[in-house]
Amino acid sequence: MTIDRLEADMAYPVSPRCHDVEVLHGHQVPDPYRWLEEIDSEETQRWSGAQNALTSRYLAAIPERESLRARLTQLWNYEKYGVPFQRGDRYFFTRNDGLQNQSVLYWMDALDGQPQVVLDPNELSTEGTVALTAFDVSDDGQLLAYALSASGSDWQTWQVRDVASGRDLSDHLQWSKFSSAVWTNDGTGFYYCRYDAPAEGMASKETNYYHKVFFHRIGTEQAADSLVYERPDQKDWLFDTAHSDDGHYLILYVSKGTQVENGVFFQDLQSEDGTVVELLKDFDASYRFIGNDGPLFYFMTDCGAPLSRVIAIDIERPDPSYWREVIPETADTLQDVHLVHDRFIAAYLHDAHSRIQLFTSSGTFLRTVELPGMGTVQGFGGRREDHESFYMFTSFTTPGVVYHYDLATNVNTIFREPRLSFDPSAYTTEQFFVPSNDGTGVPVFLSYRRGLTRTSTTPTYLYGYGGFNIALTPTFSVANLVWMERGGLFVQANLRGGGEYGTTWHEAGMKATKQNVFDDFIAVAEWLIREGYTSAAKLAIGGGSNGGLLVGACLTQRPELFGACIVAVGVLDMLRFHRFTIGWAWVSDYGSPDDPEEFTALLAYSPYHNLRPDIAYPATLITTGDHDDRVFPAHSFKFAAALQAAQGGAAPILIRIDSRAGHGAGKPTAKLIVEWADCWAFLVRILEFAGTGVVSW
Repeated sequence: MTIDRLEADMAYPVSPRCHDVEVLHGHQVPDPYRWLEEIDSEETQRWSGAQNALTSRYLAAIPERESLRARLTQLWNYEKYGVPFQRGDRYFFTRNDGLQNQSVLYWMDALDGQPQVVLDPNELSTEGTVALTAFDVSDDGQLLAYALSASGSDWQTWQVRDVASGRDLSDHLQWSKFSSAVWTNDGTGFYYCRYDAPAEGMASKETNYYHKVFFHRIGTEQAADSLVYERPDQKDWLFDTAHSDDGHYLILYVSKGTQVENGVFFQDLQSEDGTVVELLKDFDASYRFIGNDGPLFYFMTDCGAPLSRVIAIDIERPDPSYWREVIPETADTLQDVHLVHDRFIAAYLHDAHSRIQLFTSSGTFLRTVELPGMGTVQGFGGRREDHESFYMFTSFTTPGVVYHYDLATNVNTIFREPRLSFDPSAYTTEQFFVPSNDGTGVPVFLSYRRGLTRTSTTPTYLYGYGGFNIALTPTFSVANLVWMERGGLFVQANLRGGGEYGTTWHEAGMKATKQNVFDDFIAVAEWLIREGYTSAAKLAIGGGSNGGLLVGACLTQRPELFGACIVAVGVLDMLRFHRFTIGWAWVSDYGSPDDPEEFTALLAYSPYHNLRPDIAYPATLITTGDHDDRVFPAHSFKFAAALQAAQGGAAPILIRIDSRAGHGAGKPTAKLIVEWADCWAFLVRILEFAGTGVVSW
């Protein structure tokens, strides 16, 4: 069947409407597709299969789909490296040879040594759906604690491997989530976090409460693990661990869901009583432990500094009146700090791109590290006594280049540089500041192939996120490169709610002010059209997770403004998001549906609840994993059914449900390529269909 026939005869699978109506704070709220919350029921499985069959037929009829997949595969086939770190006499790093589904962990005994495989996750499943999601190496470099997740799940299983032999020990730890591993200095065991086992059959749906911190001693059963800390009176507290380089202190981070403000407790590991001391317990700001000089702890914090600073706290005199400022707040956002070679390495964001500065341990400015251009830096980790560090630089047109930095000599050298079959100099990036509806300047990156003419017929992909204090910075993407290579304009908007400009910027796009995020995105779309970069018929918008909410809200509020939408693993039912898995943790950013005032704000923009019948909505492709245990897939199921029912125009509304897939972390390369080929094929078809067509496609 041709695609024109498919569009003309678009017959959606039957989505029965039920009569569920919930009275919330005096409002009658219909929920006609609540039955789709039973994701494993026979009825939902039939619906899901029928939806996937329709989507597959539609995408298969797009001629450009296979050429897009082939080009994505060709460009994706390049070496990708993680940022190295040193433990004992060994260096560790990850590498993907190009099309491996999962990156492989290696070690070597010198910077010019021969890499040895420590762990290859590709050997653990035929489809590459088992991912290495977290790991740490003992101080002597002998033992690896590593966490595996299957099919994109947030659930982690911890194991221990002998680095030299590559053999696993008997250790096997289950029901861990949102956890790192922190070794003791003597390598006898490590700290990690986990939940109680969920009820039978509820691992993908049950709410996650009562996080706990455990210590696991190597060679023992999980049942023998020592409970280090729990709070039965605080079911929504989440924990993570770190330790001081001297091995003297265990650091406990305490957070309330995704709330930026956190607590910091510590345990003196040389004390016999094992008391956990609540050092910072007011949850009044963000605090991150950097290092220590004995009882003098250094923290990065936004306490008294919306753009963050570095302070010193003497744990023997912890009252704020004794706190000392080490590195003051600047005009740029302090994003990360490491203490290496007795120097503070401070990573700043300047208008959403990286700047790196060095300070002495007393806070005296030393120098700015020269970077290759406007991009993003990751890394600069290490121990207090190390003389070297590693970092990665990337931009919209630069794949991740890994550098070795000698802090003693201030010399940068390339450790690994990937090579692709494209010319980066053929592309360019510009940054603009677009006024939102209230006059706030919104930073926007435009990236495209040189020579692209500014015209209203240019297919444009506008991407955003705007939430949870997360900053969007310039990063390389093969998918975006393919879009630009074929004549498309890629636009990334830095919306309020993100972390680009510190606390004030974040708070201006959360809870009662969440509408600012959508207004910012809409303002950027209108600016692109007004300035002649594109037109509504040629403008596509996309985003994932909280970005899926962004796209869902904007397409319901301004359906005429966009030609096409990609809604990936979105939070779309804002009245029930807190009832599944870790959704309750997002109340810190969204507000609570159980609070009458916050409920009113949520109802006003909830995509699922704001669809109106017989409106000509833009062509929309919704994507999700069938068992996403981060954003429950029923969000996407219910929204797809409701949008199909409401559609008053001819544009297709499709949902693509990936099997054995979760929220996105650890997704195999093969699945990523196929998914992006489908998304771009959908946009190629729709943006040509809606307008005059693009010759380069």
